[in-house]
Amino acid sequence: MTRGLRLIRDGVTAFALLALLALIAAKVNDTAAIKHKGAFHAADGDSLSLGRERFRLEGIDAPELNQSCERAGAVWACGRAARQALQEMVLASGTLCQGNRRDRYDRLLVVCRNGAGGDVNAAMVRRGMAISYGGYGKEEAEARIAKAGMWAGSFERPRDVRDHARQNSGIDEVLRFIGRIVGWE
Repeated sequence: MTRGLRLIRDGVTAFALLALLALIAAKVNDTAAIKHKGAFHAADGDSLSLGRERFRLEGIDAPELNQSCERAGAVWACGRAARQALQEMVLASGTLCQGNRRDRYDRLLVVCRNGAGGDVNAAMVRRGMAISYGGYGKEEAEARIAKAGMWAGSFERPRDVRDHARQNSGIDEVLRFIGRIVGWE
């Protein structure tokens, strides 16, 4: 065999080996999606349950259940409205939710499709019942332009509501502790 043919053979062998290693690496990183199908229960505007399993809609952030928003000078329960909107979308037994990662509360992070095949996560953002938390920027822009849901007025971002609640709960605990020491209670 000539030197030129050996170089070509070695090059093809090296390329094939690298391609095989790339395929193996891709397969290792490709965790199979966990799928659940059924009539889900909405715990709030971005959390679901089915039996004992709990789910978090990936890429969206809905108002907290007790959160209020303002629209046309009036306060409305946007957190409860978001839960109701989500419940209506996932009530059909044909709803399919799938994902392969869990959040810090051990909820499966999912993208859901209702019986009609619509992306539930995207629909929540498009209807103004949730904001984009990565991946649904186009739908959020549509909701803003249409002044849909929360975008019809003013609201505090759900993350800010949670942060504020955490800060207040810490301060409240300190004040209660001081109150017990000083005898205010």
